[in-house]
Amino acid sequence: MNYKIITKYIKSSTFEIPDSKIYFNLANDINNYRINIDIKSEQLKNNLILVNTTLSLIPKVNFEKKIKSEVCFSSLVELDGDLADKSSLEEIILIKVPENIYPELRKIFIYFFEKSGFTGIKIDESVDFKKLNNLRKN
Repeated sequence: MNYKIITKYIKSSTFEIPDSKIYFNLANDINNYRINIDIKSEQLKNNLILVNTTLSLIPKVNFEKKIKSEVCFSSLVELDGDLADKSSLEEIILIKVPENIYPELRKIFIYFFEKSGFTGIKIDESVDFKKLNNLRKN
């Protein structure tokens, strides 16, 4: 099955630092957060699907106040082939489209931190979506 990303856009974004104490401690507390990637899709027409890939920061520990950072990036995807082939469809939605859009999504996510004065934010430049998909299945 073939696919083509017709368009992609920022569906939503959130970047909140609750107060100045959280801001000044963020450089030390950033290791208490982890990156989360969530992928959801919906069929719009017979050969058209919307893939929403969300990159967010999730606290590893329970903070009374925490930063909120999330970007949802939408991709409108046109499919060419047998939609009954669930394996190929899953590969396109959970691996190929996210691999294609991740560099741009990462850049947007980092932009919020950099514009808030945090230039040292480290987020992997690439993600092995195939590996993540295999982990999800097991």
